[in-house]
Amino acid sequence: MIENLIAMAPANGQGGGSLISTLIMFGAIFFIFYFMIIRPQQKRAKEREKMLNAIEKGDKVVTSGGIYGTIAGIEDKTVLLQIADNVKIKLDKSAINIVEKKS
Repeated sequence: MIENLIAMAPANGQGGGSLISTLIMFGAIFFIFYFMIIRPQQKRAKEREKMLNAIEKGDKVVTSGGIYGTIAGIEDKTVLLQIADNVKIKLDKSAINIVEKKS
């Protein structure tokens, strides 16, 4: 592959460095993209997963739909959320946005 790239380079020396500078620019763009977008997104995803795994019965939560409630039960991928006296709904864990630990 490198031989093909070298063969495509102009023989008279004009623009010979353009291939290397282009590769360096692509590398720089990739590193900037990685550190500005991909890495912070992965960090937020890990923090969210940690938050969802730390949910306990009695924690007060707010769902992505804006429903306030208290965790009444926890299953593998779902939670039972008490939103009023004798009113409980079953939600997917991923629907939880904010967790306030019980006092």
